[in-house]
Amino acid sequence: MDRVTMADGAGGVSTQRLIDSLFAKYLGNDYLSQMEDATRVPGGAELALTTDSFVVTPIEFPGGNIGRLSVCGTVNDVLMSGAKPRYLTAGWILEEGLALSVLESCVRAMAETAKEAGVFVVAGDTKVIENRSGKEPGIMINTAGCGVFDEKHRPVSADLVKEGDVILLSGNLGDHHAALLGKRMGIENDIVSDNAPLSQMVEALEQAGVALHEMRDVTRGGLATVLNEFAESTGKTFVLSEEALPVSPAVRSFAGILGLDPLYMGNEGKMVCIVDAKDGDRALQILQGSRYGENAAAIGTVTKAEGGRPGVVLATKVGGRRILGPLYGEGLPRIC
Repeated sequence: MDRVTMADGAGGVSTQRLIDSLFAKYLGNDYLSQMEDATRVPGGAELALTTDSFVVTPIEFPGGNIGRLSVCGTVNDVLMSGAKPRYLTAGWILEEGLALSVLESCVRAMAETAKEAGVFVVAGDTKVIENRSGKEPGIMINTAGCGVFDEKHRPVSADLVKEGDVILLSGNLGDHHAALLGKRMGIENDIVSDNAPLSQMVEALEQAGVALHEMRDVTRGGLATVLNEFAESTGKTFVLSEEALPVSPAVRSFAGILGLDPLYMGNEGKMVCIVDAKDGDRALQILQGSRYGENAAAIGTVTKAEGGRPGVVLATKVGGRRILGPLYGEGLPRIC
């Protein structure tokens, strides 16, 4: 058989065959191989925990697939707390009729990305459901991520943000959003998703002792929405320079054609971090010297709430000021 069947989710021989031939083959390690109801892992430290679910169309897209995406999204969420990611779980929900070649590609991508990020997939589950839509069979993945805090990995929070802090962005805006939307709409271009684990980048900042005050990966809702969340939680105004915002020419043209704003487009391999002004230049150099950070930029500063109301302001190229609110409505396409 070269497609997933309902028997593969029944818990019997077919299920075990699927686990052995794909999931254990690519994701097997000392933890997952225990094959118990719960995996024993080393502990004894303060933990950071997160969970996420991934539903993306198409399953495979320029620069990645749902297997890679699920690891990147989960690992990056743990990283943004200041913790060091250690373990993931993965629950796979498969629609009947899914090609096993597609499933294998996604499982293999999950394994490769987990290795790149330095984490173990320590527990998993597989369910098969009927494909009632009549469309191409899909995959949904639910994950949980666990990270640890120690003397070099300390929590960050909005409480640490202060006036004068520098706002750094790790790279170009909108790549993931444009790659998925272009694929979905059949628009030919060379844009590829930026989905990537940011482990090496964050680790470099922490090892260098940079005063990190807050971090967030720029996913659904885009940069403007993330910074509005920061403004609300800190009571401060975040002032951005339009000239400093990194956007590739290809994405800028794509966005212009479709009437999109890169400030509200989703990413899966970019982060915004708020650092102490004294560490701004050094932190930027570290980002630019890290994998996936070659286009990093200092894009603004944190100031006192203007008029007593926190928010996000864009200093435009023509010398004006534009208030940036959060995203309203659907930020299509769904990216996680």
